[in-house]
Amino acid sequence: MVIEEFFQKGVTFIEFVNQDKDTYQEKTLELYNQIIVDEDLQKAIQAVDRPIYVLVFAEIWCPDCMINVPALQKIAEYNNHFTIRIVSREGNEAYMENYRINGKPKIPTFIFMEEDFTEIGAFIEQPQVIKTIEGKGNQVEIIVAKRKYRKGEYISETIKEILEIVKR
Repeated sequence: MVIEEFFQKGVTFIEFVNQDKDTYQEKTLELYNQIIVDEDLQKAIQAVDRPIYVLVFAEIWCPDCMINVPALQKIAEYNNHFTIRIVSREGNEAYMENYRINGKPKIPTFIFMEEDFTEIGAFIEQPQVIKTIEGKGNQVEIIVAKRKYRKGEYISETIKEILEIVKR
């Protein structure tokens, strides 16, 4: 299946969130509703002036998905050039072959594409700032950063990283 057909089979953010009627849905919407995008970041989002298609591999139960998929949805709300479709990782691992980390397909994986479905980049699992803190190996820093991350305190970092990808 070509990526465009695969993209068309995906669901919207609302359909994705509605896959759960309990804790996961509640947590995802709670994080989504608390996202505050400052004026400079809003302007940066609105400066993207071409269609961007985003194929997302995600699962509603995944903590990283609960944080980063809402960040992507916020971008789409500030700029209608972004079209998002979400597919399950389960059963689609073969499509994630090029995006594996340490041999494993990680979620969420966002694949950013031009209007003709040419890939321009990918965001995998977490923002780089969290990966960098984890890489340093200081347990206290990691615990504090992860706690803040899970509360949504690094969502603006996710948004900035996404904007860097689509500006390439």
